[in-house]
Amino acid sequence: MAKDRSQRDEFTGPLRRMMLGVICLCLVAVFLVWRIDSPRVERFRAQVTDRVVPNMDWALAPVTGAINLVRDFQSYQRLSEQNRELRSELRQMQAWKEAALQLEQENARLLDLNNVRLDPRLTFVTGVVMADSGSPFRQSVLLNVGARDGIVDGWAAMDGIGLVGRISGTGATTARVLLLTDAASSIPAIIQPSGQTALIRGDNTAAPVVDFLENPDMVRPGDRVISSGDGGVFPAGLLIGQVAAAPSGRLRVRLAADYERLEYLRVLRHYGTETVHDPGQVVIPGDTLQASGAEATDG
Repeated sequence: MAKDRSQRDEFTGPLRRMMLGVICLCLVAVFLVWRIDSPRVERFRAQVTDRVVPNMDWALAPVTGAINLVRDFQSYQRLSEQNRELRSELRQMQAWKEAALQLEQENARLLDLNNVRLDPRLTFVTGVVMADSGSPFRQSVLLNVGARDGIVDGWAAMDGIGLVGRISGTGATTARVLLLTDAASSIPAIIQPSGQTALIRGDNTAAPVVDFLENPDMVRPGDRVISSGDGGVFPAGLLIGQVAAAPSGRLRVRLAADYERLEYLRVLRHYGTETVHDPGQVVIPGDTLQASGAEATDG
């Protein structure tokens, strides 16, 4: 057994060395052939390449597949990075869009405030709504203007379209506005075109109640409701809203002011109506009228 193994080693050893030498000679020959710069050698190289390379596609397939796999992975990595960049840009664009919408709404509200037609004798102070009461039993908001801006308790506050409420408390830099929807709010009003006088009373709902109406039959849903100016609380002619009929049949007011977006309020400077101190300039006093009648009788 040992003899057979030794004979096999004696035969395979020289064969291996010979095969190694042949391979080395082939490699040196290939190297030399590929390094020789000659037209004949170039044609030979081209013929060898044309014959060998097409037949070696099966051997190059794994290499080609591996290369394509690496390229696909690199492409996927680039796509993933681009996707992250696009998502980041999309978030930035959404933030810019939200900022643009807020500026657009703010601009619209300011334009509304500028376009409201008021008595030219009335001046106003515009304030920003900072907070609301957050209570279902008290409907009010807080403005960033106060006594230092000349705000006086009881003045009317409007948004871009209609009456919102009245000042019910002032501080040095803030003022509280009691909304028309508050249960403590009652405003004398006129309903047009019938000219009926009424009292618009809040009840902590979005639509105040129409009370003390002279003739309800002359009032229709959709009629315009404005302040009457009675009592000197508010200036006359301020838009409150429109008459609406509740399901119960009671008349209410659909307010013109947008209570869902109270951002800026206009506080009207109103010092009340002028008091008549000399009635003789307006009507003839009773004594003068009697004296004039007596002179006419004597004559």
